[in-house]
Amino acid sequence: MRDMNLRSLPPYFHALPRDVRRLCRANRAHTITSGMAAGYIQANLVILPADQARQFEEFCEKNPKSCPLVGMSAPGDWSAPALGQDLDIRTDLPLYRVWRDGVLVAEVTDIASFWRDDLVAFALGCSFSFENALLACGVSMRHFETGQGVSMYRTNIACTPVGPFSGPVVVSMRPFRSKDIIKATEISAMIPLAHGGPVQIGFPEEIGITDIATPDYGVATEIKSDELPVFWACGVTPQAVLDASRPAFAITHAPGAMLVTDIAIPDYDRLVKDFSVPII
Repeated sequence: MRDMNLRSLPPYFHALPRDVRRLCRANRAHTITSGMAAGYIQANLVILPADQARQFEEFCEKNPKSCPLVGMSAPGDWSAPALGQDLDIRTDLPLYRVWRDGVLVAEVTDIASFWRDDLVAFALGCSFSFENALLACGVSMRHFETGQGVSMYRTNIACTPVGPFSGPVVVSMRPFRSKDIIKATEISAMIPLAHGGPVQIGFPEEIGITDIATPDYGVATEIKSDELPVFWACGVTPQAVLDASRPAFAITHAPGAMLVTDIAIPDYDRLVKDFSVPII
C-alpha cells in the first residue's frame, strides 16, 4: 500500500474530541467517525437498564479483546464526565440503534426521547483509535482510500458468557501487505483499549468466515493478490450478543458511529514517532 501524506489525512484527523462531539450534537458529522480526533480513544456504546449493568460489566471484563471497557456512567447520568467534558451521551454520537427484545427497532441521531433514569452507558474501546495511529505512521487502509467502512464478520469464536449475555465474537478486517502487517500488529498491540493486536491473520475459514466477500456488517473490501486479510476483535460484538441474548431494552451506537472521548491514548506521540521510522 502507498504511504499517506499529510494532505490525504481525513478532514477531522487533528480535531479535538469535544469539537467532534459538537458536530454530532448539531447533526453535522458524518455517520462514520473513523479518521477523527487522532490520539484519543473512540468508543462503542452499549446502554442497558441498571438491573443488567453489573452482569454486562462482568461480561466486558471476561471478554476484554472484544469489549475493552473504557468507562461507564452512573445510572441515569447522561453526562458521563469520566469520558469527556461537556459530553452528552444522548446526542454526541452520529447515529444510534434502539433495540427491544433483541430486535432493532430504530436508528436515530439522538436518544433523548428514549432516555430513562435507570439507564447505564458503557463505553467500549474501538479500533478506529489504532487506525488513527496507523495513519499517523504512514500506513494506509483500503476503506480510507475508497471512503467506505470496514468489513465485519461474525466468527465461530464464542464470547465467554455471563448471565444472559452470550454470543459470537465479531471481527473487523483490513487487508495489508506483509510489511504493513508487522507494523499494524505491533502498533495495535500497544493500544489494548482499542482491541489490541489481531486475533487472526489470513485463513478466515479458521474463524468461521466462509465467504469473505460477504461481510455480516459494513461493506465488502477488496483484497489484492499481494495482501492478506487481518482480523481484529470488534466492538460490534455486543450487538451480536444483544441479538442472541435479547434483553428487553438496549441502545447501542450504529456500526462506525462512535463516541469520541477525551481519553488520550497513552504515549501516543512517542508511539507515532517510533513507528514512523520504516520497519525493514
